[in-house]
Amino acid sequence: MKAIFVTGGKQYYVQEGDTIYVEKLDVEERKSIDFEEVLAVGDKTGTPYVKGAKVTCEVAKHGKQKKILVFKYRPKKKYRKTQGHRQPYTKLVVKKIVG
Repeated sequence: MKAIFVTGGKQYYVQEGDTIYVEKLDVEERKSIDFEEVLAVGDKTGTPYVKGAKVTCEVAKHGKQKKILVFKYRPKKKYRKTQGHRQPYTKLVVKKIVG
């Protein structure tokens, strides 16, 4: 069964057994988390959410993505600035879809 759910302001299209990377969540590793904001399950869609549907996931790990460099400059003004950023993430494994 496939589903679309919302977390961190983004929508994810998943099925059981998938591994996804989402915005960092405050859940310990190896713990389970339920997502109630399900937009679609199989052929059923809701307005805005499907009633009684949920996606259960297990937290595999937390981490940070590779560093990206942000470079700003102003031409002819001798202004240059370099800044790095590493976005934190949570790796989830989809265990069960109820709907």
